[in-house]
Amino acid sequence: MENKKKQEYLAMIDDNIAKYGFHVTYVMEQKDFTPFGYSTGLFKSFGIPEVFISGLPNGLTNTLICNYAERFENQKIPTLVFIEDLIDRFPVYLTKVSPLDLREEILASFRLYEDEEFECLQIIFPDLNGNFPHETGYEYDQKIFGELMGSE
Repeated sequence: MENKKKQEYLAMIDDNIAKYGFHVTYVMEQKDFTPFGYSTGLFKSFGIPEVFISGLPNGLTNTLICNYAERFENQKIPTLVFIEDLIDRFPVYLTKVSPLDLREEILASFRLYEDEEFECLQIIFPDLNGNFPHETGYEYDQKIFGELMGSE
């Protein structure tokens, strides 16, 4: 990305955090590359972990992140339990992820927090047949960084 465009993009991230409390970054699918999206600013603005999603299209990723921010603002967030109503299409669950495990993915978040510690979760969703990654028959391109439900 050329320097001027990069500076404009970084300014847009900062503006969105100032206006809405967070920004959503989406990295599009390419050949042999799973798309992903993530939040920047939720931990600082709302006291909840940043969130990461792998393998969904932009619209679903954005909807899930926005719903997560609205639903859990300043609340304790349940992990490794099904959440049936984060979106009306399918249940999901949240798993803790070390931000360091996502250091190559969540660049805007690392830019915002610099040397400050922050928390991160990943939203885990089912495949088209309703199977989750911890279940037999799961078949979907979702890169998992956190603990799977049932793997204790």
